[in-house]
Amino acid sequence: QVQLVESGGGLVQAGGSLRLSCAASGRTFSTYTMGWFRQAPGQARVFVANIKSSGYTYYADSVKGRFTMSRDNAKNTVYLQMNSLKPEDTAVYYCAARQDSGGTYDYWGQGTQVTVSS
Repeated sequence: QVQLVESGGGLVQAGGSLRLSCAASGRTFSTYTMGWFRQAPGQARVFVANIKSSGYTYYADSVKGRFTMSRDNAKNTVYLQMNSLKPEDTAVYYCAARQDSGGTYDYWGQGTQVTVSS
């Protein structure tokens, strides 16, 4: 069982930066692929980025070059550094975990709100 708790959301002006954190419980954190997703009002939840246990990262085209995902296995925490934020980045951001071998994301956090003003 893995429990995830996001933090770091808030209100920022366009062009600004925020760093989201996701703290995970469980001894096997380092073996999981961790992901960030977001859901804007009235829209479906969509993939933002993920990081495998190896440290390999993958990003959605909409955030590539602006967002950076990282992990600190010693702290059981993943981060999402968001730069050059745009109003269209406004959403609730969710952290999720799945087995490194693939499949669905089985564990989800409660989400943290990010609002980017124009």
